[in-house]
Amino acid sequence: MSVTTSGMQSKSSRRAIRAFVALVSSMRFAIALLVVLAIASIIGTVLTQDDPYPNYVNQFGPFWADIFRGVSLYNVYSAWWFMLILIFLVISVSLCVARNGPKMIADMKNWKDRVHEGSLRAFHHKGEFVVGADRAKTVAMLERLSTKMGYRFVTTPQTDNCATLIAGKRGAITKLGYISAHLAIVVICIGGLLDSNLPIKLQMWMFNKTPINSNAMINDIPPAHRLSVSNPTFRGYAWVPEGQYVGTAILSEQDGSIIQDLPFSIQLNKFIIDYYSTGMPKLFASDIVVIDHKTGARIPARVEVNKPFTYDGVSIYQSSFQDGGSKLEMTAWPMTGGSAKTVPFNGTIGGNAPISPQIVGSKGETVEFTDFRAINVENITDGNGMPDARGVSKKETLRDAFDERLGCGVKTSKPTDLRNIGPSVQYKVRGSDGQAREYSNYMLPVDVGGQPMFLAGMRVSPNDPFRYLRIPADNQSSIKQWMNLRAALETPATRAEAAHRFALRSVPQENADLQKHLEESANRVLNLFAGADKLGAGENPQINGGFQSIAMFIDKSVPKGEQEKAAGLLMRILEGAMWDVWQISREQNGQPDAKLDEKNIAFVQASINALSDSFLSGSPVFLQLDSFKQIQASVFQLTRAPGKKVVYLGSLLLVIGIFSMFYVRERRLWFWLKDTRQGGASVLMAMSTARRTFDFEKEFVRTRTQIGAALGAKPLEPADDAAPASSATGASSQYEAESSEVSTR
Repeated sequence: MSVTTSGMQSKSSRRAIRAFVALVSSMRFAIALLVVLAIASIIGTVLTQDDPYPNYVNQFGPFWADIFRGVSLYNVYSAWWFMLILIFLVISVSLCVARNGPKMIADMKNWKDRVHEGSLRAFHHKGEFVVGADRAKTVAMLERLSTKMGYRFVTTPQTDNCATLIAGKRGAITKLGYISAHLAIVVICIGGLLDSNLPIKLQMWMFNKTPINSNAMINDIPPAHRLSVSNPTFRGYAWVPEGQYVGTAILSEQDGSIIQDLPFSIQLNKFIIDYYSTGMPKLFASDIVVIDHKTGARIPARVEVNKPFTYDGVSIYQSSFQDGGSKLEMTAWPMTGGSAKTVPFNGTIGGNAPISPQIVGSKGETVEFTDFRAINVENITDGNGMPDARGVSKKETLRDAFDERLGCGVKTSKPTDLRNIGPSVQYKVRGSDGQAREYSNYMLPVDVGGQPMFLAGMRVSPNDPFRYLRIPADNQSSIKQWMNLRAALETPATRAEAAHRFALRSVPQENADLQKHLEESANRVLNLFAGADKLGAGENPQINGGFQSIAMFIDKSVPKGEQEKAAGLLMRILEGAMWDVWQISREQNGQPDAKLDEKNIAFVQASINALSDSFLSGSPVFLQLDSFKQIQASVFQLTRAPGKKVVYLGSLLLVIGIFSMFYVRERRLWFWLKDTRQGGASVLMAMSTARRTFDFEKEFVRTRTQIGAALGAKPLEPADDAAPASSATGASSQYEAESSEVSTR
């Protein structure tokens, strides 16, 4: 058998066609395609696929993001060039199998019974015996022994040489392994093409189907953006709120989305979540009803993670879950001005509502409700094990990284304290200029360092982590006193009165000058902290109050060597004056004076920190969640994958092929028998294999010994004798090469 890596030779008269056919059908071309396919698969695995384009811009920058999008690296497996590689790989490997497969099958059927004695003597693995029995009895004995050893054989009388040749073979099925492995590549690639978006691309090219990139009701989308129920393959998503149903799936494309009509509708009765004792989710499941469009039949089913439900060739997977439009009742607190008057504020997740003009500081902003979570299981410790509701972690060392990833699969180097910290609402406040900031407010206070805090997160970009404002809860577990304190700080008369009270209780009445000086300093610090001092916050629009204004004032007004001392003094004045601001606020709201104890002092200190952070919030309103009516929604992945069974078949062929190639060894065995002058027979034995290994060397010794024991004779020469004359060596080398030749594929 002769197997080459060169391509097929076309009989076309055109040189270009002959060269193209030779290139495509060559093994070198197929191997090159496999290498390119492997590199592309690595890129598709390392680079996150099908993310929103702004995420790639943030990661790689505008220049490289555009280049990567131009070569479709964000959707490698559905890129045109990836599918083109698969098509050419199928053609190339198919031509290779068509060219070399018949030769392998012919070689597998060939008994190689036209060998001569001289060729057998040139084999490296041989042995020669002389027995007293005649040739016929010896042939019968060797045939029985060959059958016992698992060889199939043919016996050929050599009339010209007065000899008998027994040619046996074992493990010839290994050549089917090479064919099976190559066919497996073809079958798997065909299955991949069937399940790719190639059929969808063909429909887009042939029937002018185009993606839609605008918001519209699904029922109003024209047929140009829809695929029919008979579409052979697709993979899309469907979002179904509780109590509602959908009959379409959304297929994401680079330039928009295509609507896939389904042969049935999916009605979500209930979305189910089960939790572990730690509060972590254990089960996501959806109780659905599949409504057949043709028959009207209603088929109830449950879909769980990794447990899909298949109907009419379409598999329904539980992909994720979202809010389905929960109803929220909230209280809107003003975050600017000297008033703490609240306004009821209701909303629906997925909807929006304008901020009431009654809110002080409102300039026509709109609130867009994006998400609601009834349960939030968070790790409220930082990387050092200290309580931190924001989940701030310590810097990880290289040793920590290795220690976390080695050893037990469930261990972690980070201490965890998982707690359910209650419901939260996520929304955006969008200004009239179109700019928006995103907020995440928790409904219930969280214990942070022994003090209950309301957490209010803020971020400018979706790629940024939330930065949390910690508002201390009062004795009634509300934010009312902090909001009143904020409003009191915004009032100039309250700041002046608080500075006066602070000076009176801090300096004896006898020292009027020092008392007046302290009152002026306290008033100045309160004005700086409130963002009302033009020399502090007013000169920089980015610094409009809080500790930032005080730091800027110190940096401009105090020499470098005395800034640390001045900062400590101003902070003590601020804490003392803020105590009086709180007392005035309580009086204005009909509450008694607070006792000067550790708990109230901690409340004032936490309030000062929260007030300083609130100047960075950027929202005119704080929305506090009061009550809700949760509505869940399931996100299903809908797939029709006819190529799945084809890929399973290809995988089976690949397993059979690899097993045959690596665990089945082809061996050939010959016996050349001649009569001796003494009336007995001489037996020349030879063996060959496709792969000469140590196991074959042991098998040859074992086989030669077994044959000698059956014949009752010892070999006339050792197995490692040198080859005979050069004339025989040439013929033997050519024959042994033919007998052991295998495909390089």
